[in-house]
Amino acid sequence: MSEPAFQSASPYKNDVLALPVTDLDAASDWYSQHFGMTEVERRNSPHPTVILERDGVKIGFAINGGDPSQEGAAIRVADIDGVKSQLESNGIAVANTRVDERDGERFNVFFVVAPDGLCYYFNEPVTS
Repeated sequence: MSEPAFQSASPYKNDVLALPVTDLDAASDWYSQHFGMTEVERRNSPHPTVILERDGVKIGFAINGGDPSQEGAAIRVADIDGVKSQLESNGIAVANTRVDERDGERFNVFFVVAPDGLCYYFNEPVTS
């Protein structure tokens, strides 16, 4: 079995996500502590943005006027049970894992809603 790891964040293909937040420092601190991410960059243009990274996957958080309760990301992972255990040990309430089917493929999934209202859909393809 592989090490628990983030593999990608979507829906923005090759772009760094710019998920809406109201406080960059609070976002950086929370996602570092709870998702195991590291701050790698800050930008001021076109909006104040902080970019965090885990396992080579970068996610940006921006003060862009968006509504966090209407936004989120799908995070593809390796070892979904391991990632779930890591998040729980970091103090996150994690929804139960279930199996979803999309386009003929099956995925183990669970959801996390962060304190800022952003919703995350953690997923891993079912291989058996």
